[in-house]
Amino acid sequence: MRSRLNVWVAAGMLGLAAATGCGSSPTGPGIQPQVTNSPDNFQYQATSVTNYTGTLSYTWQNSGTVANVNQATTVTGGTATLVILDANGAQVYSRSLADNGTFPTTAGVAGTWTIRVVYSGASATVNFRAQKG
Repeated sequence: MRSRLNVWVAAGMLGLAAATGCGSSPTGPGIQPQVTNSPDNFQYQATSVTNYTGTLSYTWQNSGTVANVNQATTVTGGTATLVILDANGAQVYSRSLADNGTFPTTAGVAGTWTIRVVYSGASATVNFRAQKG
């Protein structure tokens, strides 16, 4: 009986992790992002996002100390925010994805960076790219 309970607890934890956007290629209900994650080049696109709330996190290898971020997003409801952390976990970028254009990050530490897309009741078509600066 105990091993059966452990299986159910483990399955529940995996479901919770998937729902909260943990991992390197998270998805959530109603959102199916297309991600290209290469060293020094990260691209993200999600179409037909409808009233979605959640945070999707990705790790990205940046051999530089800065990145250039190109945003081309249409937000029709709620908010969508892009947050980037350097290899030490320091925030080097935070901007509404409704702001379109090319923007630099502040200087950070090269290595494994974290890219977070934070949705709050968002309806949008999201496109952005981060490239080594």
